Amino acid sequence: MIKKSQEHLNLVNESYAEHMSVAFKIGSKMITSGFMALIHGLIPAIFEKNGSNRIKELYNFINQKR
Repeated sequence: MIKKSQEHLNLVNESYAEHMSVAFKIGSKMITSGFMALIHGLIPAIFEKNGSNRIKELYNFINQKR
């Protein structure tokens, strides 16, 4: 497991702390976006484009980063 983790860190050119920070930022954005999508499902007038905009932002960030 350690060897595979180190290979991944080398592949993305990040230290453990950098990788953890990026992963936590992406994960927290995904969680908040999920809640916005759930609220939008209940009340369509709220968070109309937030979910799709966040998906685009994360896609661009991940592709630029790596």
